[in-house]
Amino acid sequence: MADIRVMATGLRFPEGPVAMAGGSVILGEIAGGAVTRVAPDGNKSTVSSTGGGPNGLALGPDGALYLCNNGGAEYAAGSFLATGPARNYQCGYIQRIDPRTGEMRVLYSQCDGHKLSARPRSWRALLRLARWLEDRRAGPSDAEP
Repeated sequence: MADIRVMATGLRFPEGPVAMAGGSVILGEIAGGAVTRVAPDGNKSTVSSTGGGPNGLALGPDGALYLCNNGGAEYAAGSFLATGPARNYQCGYIQRIDPRTGEMRVLYSQCDGHKLSARPRSWRALLRLARWLEDRRAGPSDAEP
């Protein structure tokens, strides 16, 4: 069995890790409302303050990060178990984040007039859909890394 090394501690419900060139890992902190980069030496830095509950994360063909955000929840102090939806919960959404600048924008919060919800099994499909739509929106020349 391979040796396991703890890269970082103190993360607030980490999810959706993405391995980046150079050895860093970018992940969502669901209870922290942020996307965080963990460097190979364990140093942590905020990539983007997304709000809500940053859940599934993927690297798109354009080099951007695509995030499924569950919209947020309330957490008991020191716990990763949600006690209910966030007081300001409106819906789930898909965000695009530039990993170099942290610039973030909401791509989708609804489909055919229906708000996106935080059903976990739907996030993978929504993330694939968002990446596919962004590829078509950018056009062939812009979608290349």
